[in-house]
Amino acid sequence: MVKKKTFSSKLFSSWKKLGPGLVTGASDDDPSGIATYSQAGAAFGLATLWTAIIAFPLMAAIQQMCARIGLVTSQGLTGTLKKHYPRPILYLMLLFSFPAIVMNIGADIAGMGAVGNLLFPAIDANYFSVLFTIILLGLIIYLPYQKIAAVLKYLCIVMLVYFIVPFLYKQDFSEILKATFIPTIKFDIDFIAIIVGILGTTISPYLFFWQASVEVEEMKNKRKHLIVNKKIIHEINQDVDFGMTVSGFVMYFIILTTGTVLFKGGIHQIDTVEQAAMALKPLAGNLAYLLFAIGVIGTGLIAIPVLSGSISYIITETFGWEQGLDKKFHEAKAFYIIIAISLLLGLSLNYIGITPIQSLIYTAILYGLTAPVLIAIILHISNNKKIMGDNVNGRLTNMLGFTAFIIMTVAAVALIYLQFSEK
Repeated sequence: MVKKKTFSSKLFSSWKKLGPGLVTGASDDDPSGIATYSQAGAAFGLATLWTAIIAFPLMAAIQQMCARIGLVTSQGLTGTLKKHYPRPILYLMLLFSFPAIVMNIGADIAGMGAVGNLLFPAIDANYFSVLFTIILLGLIIYLPYQKIAAVLKYLCIVMLVYFIVPFLYKQDFSEILKATFIPTIKFDIDFIAIIVGILGTTISPYLFFWQASVEVEEMKNKRKHLIVNKKIIHEINQDVDFGMTVSGFVMYFIILTTGTVLFKGGIHQIDTVEQAAMALKPLAGNLAYLLFAIGVIGTGLIAIPVLSGSISYIITETFGWEQGLDKKFHEAKAFYIIIAISLLLGLSLNYIGITPIQSLIYTAILYGLTAPVLIAIILHISNNKKIMGDNVNGRLTNMLGFTAFIIMTVAAVALIYLQFSEK
């Protein structure tokens, strides 16, 4: 009895230490990400399964750099750029980030609305989209940061449903192992586009900004002075690694599920997350369908506050306005107004002719094309002793960071080349 109590107390203690890294990892697998992974599995079977193994160490390394930048500088990534780099770089980053994040928010809201309609067919999807938008806006504005962080963290538990779904269907484990560890490359525009989309939605630029800014808020919330030491960096790295591990596993199991159930069932075109959920129903049973649908709503509730918070951090830091989820509305009006505008703009995409799948594709590819530039900037900041002092990157972190930069650049260049060569 004593041993069980000791184990449970250790487990609870470990859970309490998890924070921004876990939430960042969970938000990486938002409805738009789920749609991208589902499309990859349906269209190409298990051919893209290896990307989950490649992406994990790369995204973990980048997110660790961003967290460390926030801790050392006591500023978000935007504030650091503004202080130490030419303004054109800052404005260019803002120009590319804003439309991509708004489209991502719109796609996530639409995906949640559509899945809500699947679970309750009598209620129109648009009503669900509006309802989720209002709920999220209210929670973000009225809940203090501590509450938001706690809610987001516990919502991450919903991600476990994706670890169950693949095992509700008979699997060929030798085929899965081969696809996992032996990369498949097809030099055609559809395959390269989906690879860029997977990388773009996995190593997402908005997460870079969120990670740096929210680490600052987390430390302020704990009332600690931002004196960075090895212990703090180790704890932050563990948090990030755990979050990215969860994210990587979810990505892996979604591609596995759709790559076996849908691809082998003759369903090769998935345009929305609700189509993926519906397609699973007759092939893998009601439980798989229900779990997949619940997972989409849960991940949307995690991701949309992160997306809208990221864009608000970017804009308020750019113009020097008061910002922070730890502040009340009257203390940081511009910050919360930008969050509200981003949510409403995202919601409006459903009514102006931009379909959810168009938003998903545009967002993932735009992320894939802009991520190399931001990764290069993050690498430069992380190795700049004038900014980071003794907390510059180590050799392994640099190796992983440069690998991420090269892979993202090669994929983006290949996509652009194939796009123009076909015309």
